[in-house]
Amino acid sequence: MLALSGAVAILALAGCGSGGKDEAAVPKAVTGSLEHIAAEAECEPNMQTDADTIRQAICKKGKEKYVLATFATDRGQREWLNSAKDYGGYYLVGRKWVAVGEEKTVTALQSTLGGTMEEGSEHMNPGGSHNSGSHHG
Repeated sequence: MLALSGAVAILALAGCGSGGKDEAAVPKAVTGSLEHIAAEAECEPNMQTDADTIRQAICKKGKEKYVLATFATDRGQREWLNSAKDYGGYYLVGRKWVAVGEEKTVTALQSTLGGTMEEGSEHMNPGGSHNSGSHHG
């Protein structure tokens, strides 16, 4: 229950005043293999990396592309996220999986996959990013 409260707080900050109703509609985060998560997102994954520690594929949602990655360990996921976020972008994060893409794409995925939104470095997201300093948290 505490984790759910934290997820709602993060969504409220990431939503930048979107009205509040969307935060309540976020489902419990999916779990499973890359193929299972891709199926939930209605994606046919184009595998890019298939290793013991990480599996990564390109998916499409409409005309938008995003990366879907699964990890063998929570630690591996967090280390990957910490490095990747230096490059900016928007990250939908579940248990041992991440979807990376444009804000509107990963926000739309959240209604299907659940998870929490995280944002990359403001230095790599100039202008349109929520982390440009206009919001306090």
